[in-house]
Amino acid sequence: MKYEPIIGLEVHAQLLTASKIFCRCGTVFGAPQNSQVCPVCLGLPGVLPVLNRQAVEFAVKMGLAANCRIAEHAVFARKNYFYPDLPKGYQISQYEEPLCENGWVEIELENGALKRIGLTRIHLEEDAGKSVHAEEYVSENETLIDVNRCGTPLIEIVSEPDIRSPREAYLYLTLIRQLVRYLGICDGNMEEGSLRCDANISVRPAGEQKFGVKTELKNMNSFRNVEKALEFEIDRQIQLVESGGRVVQQTLLWDANSAKVAPMRSKEQAHDYRYFPEPDLAPLRLDEIWREHIRLTLPELPMARRRRFIEQFGLPKYDADVLTDEKAIADYFDAVAELVEEKKLVSNWVMGEVLRVLKEKKIDVAAFQMKPADLAELLNLIANNTISGKIAKEVFDDMLASGKSAKAIVAEKGLVQVSDTSIIEKAVDEIIAAHPKEVERYRSGEEKVFGFLVGQLMKAMRGKANPKVANEILKKKLS
Repeated sequence: MKYEPIIGLEVHAQLLTASKIFCRCGTVFGAPQNSQVCPVCLGLPGVLPVLNRQAVEFAVKMGLAANCRIAEHAVFARKNYFYPDLPKGYQISQYEEPLCENGWVEIELENGALKRIGLTRIHLEEDAGKSVHAEEYVSENETLIDVNRCGTPLIEIVSEPDIRSPREAYLYLTLIRQLVRYLGICDGNMEEGSLRCDANISVRPAGEQKFGVKTELKNMNSFRNVEKALEFEIDRQIQLVESGGRVVQQTLLWDANSAKVAPMRSKEQAHDYRYFPEPDLAPLRLDEIWREHIRLTLPELPMARRRRFIEQFGLPKYDADVLTDEKAIADYFDAVAELVEEKKLVSNWVMGEVLRVLKEKKIDVAAFQMKPADLAELLNLIANNTISGKIAKEVFDDMLASGKSAKAIVAEKGLVQVSDTSIIEKAVDEIIAAHPKEVERYRSGEEKVFGFLVGQLMKAMRGKANPKVANEILKKKLS
């Protein structure tokens, strides 16, 4: 019997606000333990939370980008549970009346087809603290608590159970990360915990409509680990069902080292948390003017930008995918393309030389010292045949090293491309005379020798010959 996996993902994204959601404490990653705390974070008697306006705006941005209905009226709730790293004994979240509901995003499958993944809700909540009990940090049977993270603003993005394979889950997570980074509301760093994912997974016989019993997977700190954990859990559930066993609803921890899951606790139901409205926060009201103001601040989103690069600039799909992967790269490309008519030339150079330098220096494009206008000046010298592509790469490196403009370097070093046919013809005659054996081989049908002769010609002219003119003259002389 074939089985169908049913997967739903819950993604927590830490919002890039300077302060926490209900107080003024900072949210800097890696700060000394318990240094970003106050009576509100610790839930001391008599304190009152004050909502961070920017956190609300960021959540609404994500809701709009994900085609959600933005509520005019949202209510915070207390989610009650007792754990050492939750000092208050409850977490302020949203339950019955979340900020954003009924949205969707589209992922592009391997075959190029688009698949819509529904979103149940996107809501605001505060993070809990961190329990440290790994024995590389603390003594055996000891746990230490760091409450720095308590009160850090999060959005929880809850998908519908529309995902049907680990690969689709990977593509969905990649898209969510891309969206929050494009919007500038989260850095998307799973290793630092600013983007976290829990997965709900069940299996059912193919064609059946009723869902199976689900388990929840936690502790997955990379997209690849999410994919591997889902693959393992799907196989585990199928083997369990086929052997006559029964899937138990529970929370499982993924161990990346052993590539296995281990039970953590029985899976809670919503009523286990005894949700009730947060009495210290008034209902949140978002009028149409505020929602429209936030809508106007949205950037061009990845899929729309990818489509524009293909349709408006005539770029291949591969180029558009690479260039729009990161918003900063897409912005840089756009800025250069605005000044250069040949968009494919811009694409080649941004994907080639620019990304090469960023990778070698391990920097992002914000730290790249060549401004878009400077690169555009260089590319226009190629486009108007002032210099060749080969010479341009040397000029590019000189520009990075010296900070000088392309035109200045070309003028100083006398790198202007030679298109004068009489000069090139003279050089071609000299090459033919210097390599009679290779000329004979070419005339006997060995066409690959042509490349050697072109190389010798370019070498003799120090790379300054116009390649198109040089090829035409050499071919004419040889024939």
